[in-house]
Amino acid sequence: MNPPQVPRYNVLGVGVSALSFPQARDLLVGAQGEKNLGYVCLCTVNGLAEARRDPGFRRIMNESWLTTPDGMPVVWMGPPRVERVYGPDLMLAVCDAGRSRGLRHYLYGGNPGVAGELAAALSARFPGLLVVGTFTPPFRELDGSELGRLRSDIVRTGPDIVWVGLGTPKQERFMAGPGRTLDAALMVGVGAAFDFLSGRVRQAPRWIQGAGLEWLFRLCMEPRRLGPRYLTTNPLFILRAAAQKLGIRRYPLD
Repeated sequence: MNPPQVPRYNVLGVGVSALSFPQARDLLVGAQGEKNLGYVCLCTVNGLAEARRDPGFRRIMNESWLTTPDGMPVVWMGPPRVERVYGPDLMLAVCDAGRSRGLRHYLYGGNPGVAGELAAALSARFPGLLVVGTFTPPFRELDGSELGRLRSDIVRTGPDIVWVGLGTPKQERFMAGPGRTLDAALMVGVGAAFDFLSGRVRQAPRWIQGAGLEWLFRLCMEPRRLGPRYLTTNPLFILRAAAQKLGIRRYPLD
């Protein structure tokens, strides 16, 4: 259930949590000791495009504990004082702020070796950080025995937050499906944060992020993989966002 103190605003049918970055950080840290609060989605233009294509995925976004404004265009669609809650920054801030409270972290996702590299990088950056476990899933869905091993490991290690780095929409579907059976306070889908913070993939400079052009930087870095996504979803988002601002009930190309 969404925290009652956090209202939502509508972006193309997705309810995005209207909050600041410090609010998001403090809500996650404050989940310590709770059980099965749910999951946190980080809303980007790509996620909104998936939500327009798939009503089931839109429902997943709307039933989250939080769906934060990760992309700058999503921030711009919101009310005043809404701030960007960018996955890698949120992960760093929660790791830092949770140290004094003994917040326990679990890393689920990434390519082989990435979760271990990320655990080492975070532990070196934040002395005293408790990364209590990692799990690298296969590219397919988990079978029954694999899910059983993951559940057992979560019970054994007792994390407060399970960070999920599978990419959208795979991570959201995992959190809203098999992830609901995990005995942790929260799951947070942070996608590429695993690659960025482990040092495997270069992040866009801050001024590019602030200008809402991170997509262009990433497109230049990985044109073959990201070209089809960005060159389709970004123009569609502009059309649909304009339709919402103009009060048009049916979004273009739905």
